[in-house]
Amino acid sequence: MPQKISWDEVEEEQVNPSMKRKMIFGDQVMIAKMKFTDGFLVPLHNHENEQITQVLSGTIRFWFGNNKEETIDVHAGEALIIPSDLPHEALMIGQVEEIDTFSPPRKDWINGSDDYLRQ
Repeated sequence: MPQKISWDEVEEEQVNPSMKRKMIFGDQVMIAKMKFTDGFLVPLHNHENEQITQVLSGTIRFWFGNNKEETIDVHAGEALIIPSDLPHEALMIGQVEEIDTFSPPRKDWINGSDDYLRQ
């Protein structure tokens, strides 16, 4: 059955002092709306999930690879596809609002074991 959801009714989680998120997920896909403060750094990590990041405001600077050998800035109105298992780190430049889509859903985000974000 289809399920209609309003973002206004989705509980917002304060993941750490610089990050808030809301998540909606099904069996095969997850979407997360997030807000970050300027200067927040998502540590280098990788995951099995394919990821699409859409930036609504601000800029996200991504570094890719174990040695952070590639850099890409994603600005408001742009999106980035991150293949599964690619190591990446991200710096928030300005007040950032963005939407991440993952397939399959991030189990570590759902069950709260995403310690790399909770510091």
